[in-house]
Amino acid sequence: MAKIVYDTELKAEYTTLFDSCAIKSIKLAEVDGSIAKIIKNQSRYQETADVVNPAIPWFFIAAIHSLETSLRFDAHLHNGDPLTNKTLHVPKNRPANGTPPFTWEVSAADALVYEGCHKKTDWSLPRLLFNMEGYNGWGYRLHHPKVKSPYLWSFSNQYEKGKYVADGKWNKDAVSEQCGGAVLVKRMQEKGLISL
Repeated sequence: MAKIVYDTELKAEYTTLFDSCAIKSIKLAEVDGSIAKIIKNQSRYQETADVVNPAIPWFFIAAIHSLETSLRFDAHLHNGDPLTNKTLHVPKNRPANGTPPFTWEVSAADALVYEGCHKKTDWSLPRLLFNMEGYNGWGYRLHHPKVKSPYLWSFSNQYEKGKYVADGKWNKDAVSEQCGGAVLVKRMQEKGLISL
């Protein structure tokens, strides 16, 4: 698959999108409910970051957790498959080491290393959003560039419709029912829970 290069233009785009991001009022209570669950488990996210790479913001892991498993701790951070086995969906057969059942922490650490997060040193806001979008894949940018990735922007003014409903399966009319990761980060910032 083609790679997307993080450059000055992309950095500016992420910054502009985040700064102008407005959460849809009809979704605000749902977003706040997710954030309440995230804050209850902040220490688990921080402990995972400390093991993999202390530079990773805990809220990056929390946003990925929300998107991949709906904040469940019985599923792989890689893709939401049950922890009772190695992953069955992309990426398959993870974690690479160990035998099931896996703890959430072991699986989450493997997922972050698999994505190269253990080597990343720049976790500025635009780079964080780039890393988050890359975690889900570049299909939107490569094949549907007019649709801002719902993985980041769902529940905000930056996204209306168009979604991959399965790996590689596009539906132009589907609407994401998950809160985007950038939206979670934006709301946590608005509530004074994180500094960016």
